[in-house]
Amino acid sequence: MKNRLFLLLYILPFLLISCNNDKDKNPWLGHKPKPSGIYEVDGKLGELRDGITRINDETLAFVLYAPQRTEVKLVGEFNDWKADNAFTFHKEGDRFYIHLSGFDSTQQYACQYLIDGKIRIADPYATTILDPNDKYIDSSIYPNLVEYPAGAKNELAMLVSTQQDDYNWKVPTFKVENPHNMVIYELLIRDFTEERSIQAVQQKLDYLKTLGVDAIQLMPFNEFEGNDSWGYNPSYYFATDKAYGTPKAYKDFIDECHSKGIAVIMDMVLNHAFDQCALVKLAKDDNGNINPTNPWFNVKSPNPEYHWGQDFNHESEVTQAFVDSVCSYWMSEYKVDGFRFDFTKGFTNTPGDGWAYDGARIRILSRMADEIWKRKKDAVVIFEHLTDNAEEKELAELGIYLWGNMNPPYNQTTMGYDQNDLNGTSYTQRGFSTPQLVAYMESHDEERLMFKNLAYGKEEGDYSVKNLETALDRVEAAAAFYFTVPGPKMIWQFGERGYDIELNDDRLAPKPPHWEYMEEPARRHLYDRYAYFIQMRKEIPAFTTKDYIIDAGEGFIKKILLKHAQGNVCAVSNFDVKEHSVTLDLDEAGNWTDYFSNEVVTTSSQVTIKLLPGEYKIWIQK
Repeated sequence: MKNRLFLLLYILPFLLISCNNDKDKNPWLGHKPKPSGIYEVDGKLGELRDGITRINDETLAFVLYAPQRTEVKLVGEFNDWKADNAFTFHKEGDRFYIHLSGFDSTQQYACQYLIDGKIRIADPYATTILDPNDKYIDSSIYPNLVEYPAGAKNELAMLVSTQQDDYNWKVPTFKVENPHNMVIYELLIRDFTEERSIQAVQQKLDYLKTLGVDAIQLMPFNEFEGNDSWGYNPSYYFATDKAYGTPKAYKDFIDECHSKGIAVIMDMVLNHAFDQCALVKLAKDDNGNINPTNPWFNVKSPNPEYHWGQDFNHESEVTQAFVDSVCSYWMSEYKVDGFRFDFTKGFTNTPGDGWAYDGARIRILSRMADEIWKRKKDAVVIFEHLTDNAEEKELAELGIYLWGNMNPPYNQTTMGYDQNDLNGTSYTQRGFSTPQLVAYMESHDEERLMFKNLAYGKEEGDYSVKNLETALDRVEAAAAFYFTVPGPKMIWQFGERGYDIELNDDRLAPKPPHWEYMEEPARRHLYDRYAYFIQMRKEIPAFTTKDYIIDAGEGFIKKILLKHAQGNVCAVSNFDVKEHSVTLDLDEAGNWTDYFSNEVVTTSSQVTIKLLPGEYKIWIQK
């Protein structure tokens, strides 16, 4: 019996109850049960999965894995939130279960688990969470939101229903085309529009489609603590956060992205969980400390430098099963196309700051990726790993994409300083055999190129990087070089129009989207050039080549030559604040066309040209 129960952890995907809060219904809250009531019916644990399983239109089964707990009761509006013995779960090993019938399939029910008479939690697999902060969510974002019930005692509750989810997908299947060359757009729902909703982001999809992005990477949108957050403080892993919209609104967004040929990548935080998380509450002892024998979390993070909330123990098979179920759920229920996993260097119990090569961590992460690909063979798996290159190279060989933070050297470049080695933009320079490096000039964690250009840019004579138009020109030149390097690329929201609001004046605070920037000619020009660079990558075969020479070490001149049977490409940028003569080795003589001016240049295999400060050239061989 013990072995059979243990194997239940691996039955995936979990059948969870979807709560269609978007539909115009009167939730059954504040009303007494029907005379027939909600009552326990005969049934054993059997093959039920952890979480909430719909049995039929009037019956739900609840299963909770809770080692070292002695009693679980279901409390809710249907029993006035009281610890009624009729709602006591059966116990079988480390699991508690109950079958309840008498539900009305047109209604939704708020409830909680009461553990050992003192701990109140929602089910760890609940798909809709009720929170005291819900009162601050505008009805335009989440219509007909069920009011947080007073009987929930200021703790999170769950909303359940026997109604089946009948979402009609316009695009039932979607595949990411050519992920080695994809352009990803990282986006924070909260700050992308004034409305701060997933519906409003959907209304801006044509902006992103015109830009040419292939994938949108949404910063975390599963239930997090509070309503105003980047999302890296997760609490419930199967619920969409209501601060941005209804479950249906998220599905509408993903479906519309797919209809426009855009993939959706979910930013997933499985390094840690915060105190509202049901698993954290179950893992703590009576003194509020993590119990050493709990199956989910380390008592103390093995990383002394970087740790947040409670650190998941990824050596635990229970944690691994939970991770697999989380990933499976979002791919099956919401049709996400893959994941960007936050801080994967923390997925280990090896002591240290996470930088050094760690074979145990590779085993943990490769197992997780394999489980994802078993369920969706073309899923995009991206790690924010940022560790020793030997480890990243090994992960890349497994088919995993690695974030590559190139913000510091790119910002030195755009500001006009020469300590700016950009060779790391290239996957070949890191020893990768395939284009698994997602190098980026900006992400949510770094100050903006434009902010630092305007604040700290170099000046010489009449040329000043602190001048707005000059600063924008230099970002354009950086992008011209960045996009010509083969491999996937990432844009952090609004970098394409020179967003210049400081990050670290109040790091996590909301930032204005400044959509009016698109009315400024210089900023609109930058957006248009980004779009041209992305289009260029898709139209010209040389941008998929593995045969190229990059010369972008420290100094002001950055060059790259892409070699391809259908024509070579040469790109060069001058990042000094003064003019330079630059010698280009073009590999062979012939005719070259300037990508933007269409001017044809006939040269020998080597040519010397002059470049003004901040000027760049992209030549296409024809």
